[in-house]
Amino acid sequence: MGHDHGHGHVAADGRRLRLAIAIVALGLVAQLVGAWLSGSLALLADSGHMLSDLAGLVIALVATIVAARPASGRQTYGYRRAEVFAAFVNGLVLLAVSLSVAVAAVSRLVAVGEHEVLGLPMLVVGLVGGATNVAALLVLRGGATHSINMRGAYLEVLGDLLGSAAVVVAAVVVLTTGFTHADSVGSLIIAAMIVPRAWSLLREAIRVLFGSAPGDIDLESVRTHIGDTPGVVSAHDVHAWQITSGATVFSAHVVVEREVFCDMKVDETLDALDRCLAAHFSVEHATFQLEPADHAGHERETHA
Repeated sequence: MGHDHGHGHVAADGRRLRLAIAIVALGLVAQLVGAWLSGSLALLADSGHMLSDLAGLVIALVATIVAARPASGRQTYGYRRAEVFAAFVNGLVLLAVSLSVAVAAVSRLVAVGEHEVLGLPMLVVGLVGGATNVAALLVLRGGATHSINMRGAYLEVLGDLLGSAAVVVAAVVVLTTGFTHADSVGSLIIAAMIVPRAWSLLREAIRVLFGSAPGDIDLESVRTHIGDTPGVVSAHDVHAWQITSGATVFSAHVVVEREVFCDMKVDETLDALDRCLAAHFSVEHATFQLEPADHAGHERETHA
């Protein structure tokens, strides 16, 4: 059931990404033309961000297709971690775009004189870009809750929506006051809005790639719950990691009373442990090694 449910998500995510790619591509063409006509750096910056959105969506689509490939004898968990690599690349792209935008904006601010910026084309195209971002967000929203890959794509477009808002505000200032440096200030605001989202995405992807325990799982709490299971004495070599977002894997050596083996209660104990982790920690796959206390006493302990 979980396998079929996962493939249902993959198919739906693929459709969402294809539609979002088409929408963002149209918006990118409009913004590039508008940036050329208006001379707006903010609009050009937002076009660069939208280009990164498009690249990020394509990367996310490729990762979704790769992640759907079945497991094999060598790739025992399949290719689901491709989604995490895609999110990591998207985060790097977002940071690179924000840095380039900030450098260009500062260069224009410190330059002598003001650059010509046509406020009306800038405003119109900024509104068009914002509308395409909203449409793409509505398409991607359904997949952002269950996949780090889709969340990366969603954050790409959300950042660009905020950028479009900054472009519109800067255009209004240019039209009403003639202060063309508002365009460069808007570019800096766009860069500042991109960085936190990029860092958040990178941090989550790095946590998965390094095999860290998920942030919502406290291993001490896990040990306590395992220890409360009837027949269990203690637990050691406790590990939790993620294959991709939402796919937590768990393993532990569980010391049990000798009666668990003597009275044929192994199946009952394993079922109780599985139910415990599924109910309290949403663990997708758990592996337990049951061992009597005298075995645990001489086992070499190399992990937490």
